[in-house]
Amino acid sequence: MAAVYQALHRRASSLLCRLHSTYVRKMRYLNKLKEDDSLCRQAQTSGTFYLFHNLSPFLQKAGRKYLVPQLSAAEMRRILEKSPEAEQWMEESVLVGCSDEHIPHFALDLGALEKSVIESELQGSFTDLQKALFVVDGKDSPLLASAQSLLRWHDSHQYCSKTGQPTQKNPAGSKRVCQASGITYYPQVSPVVITLVSDGSRCLLARQPSFPPGMFTALSGFCDVGETVEEAVRREVAEEVGLEVESLLYSASQHWPFPSGSLMLGCHALVGAQQAEISMDSLELEEARWFGLEEIVEGLKREPRSSKQDDGSSLPWFPPKQAIAHQLIREWVRQQSAQA
Repeated sequence: MAAVYQALHRRASSLLCRLHSTYVRKMRYLNKLKEDDSLCRQAQTSGTFYLFHNLSPFLQKAGRKYLVPQLSAAEMRRILEKSPEAEQWMEESVLVGCSDEHIPHFALDLGALEKSVIESELQGSFTDLQKALFVVDGKDSPLLASAQSLLRWHDSHQYCSKTGQPTQKNPAGSKRVCQASGITYYPQVSPVVITLVSDGSRCLLARQPSFPPGMFTALSGFCDVGETVEEAVRREVAEEVGLEVESLLYSASQHWPFPSGSLMLGCHALVGAQQAEISMDSLELEEARWFGLEEIVEGLKREPRSSKQDDGSSLPWFPPKQAIAHQLIREWVRQQSAQA
């Protein structure tokens, strides 16, 4: 009987391995590219490239859709052939992923080259990232965001903070090293809490002066050094709207490249209904108010920037579906609908 159980266990383990083997192999291949410089340089000759120009991604329009093209290494060389340092340009690329077939994906910023020439040759345009994230396919948004953050990090960490000497990136772009001091620098992300506050029947949304007219979103702020997520949520809610959080629930996370590489930690926070009077910090916010379920449902139907009223004011609208704030608002709507 024991032998039968062992055979069944081996068969189950083998099946589980096969189910996960594509992902596991891909992750291990990416790790090898980061650790093996020669392997990564070889991968650059067969990989695909996402292009940026001064941190703006290259897009192509196909009908009503915007595509994020992947250029082959041969196409990249054709674009760079007029440059006397074509190979050096390829060395500046950073690894951002790979396909299930182990075709590596790199990102490369061509900010030193003439933008219009590249756009004309490839029949597309370099687009501000914040606009690009909301017009491309959902699967491409995280890749563009992480690629831009990594390119930005390399651009701002070209010198050692201790010696002032130049740092050198490895081919994969997973680190930079100061040869003078031996210090290795790795890309870092800043944790940010984004919190949808509710008093049980309403949710609280706010806007900053820099927001487009009519746009409201959840409260957010950077975590201070030494803070837990829970402490950061409670502090931000107290600072910005003068409310005390009774309980909170973690929802999900999202990489966010604004203003640089940030990790948005989405949470739901509950405050007491009897103590829900808003005391807004006017230095941080332009407006903060409670929204009922019906108003939220109507706001989710509105397109951005298309909510003008006859008096010139704007009806409330909320971040698009690619943003984690949208996810938090949708979750709140589902919860309220289920309770009703």
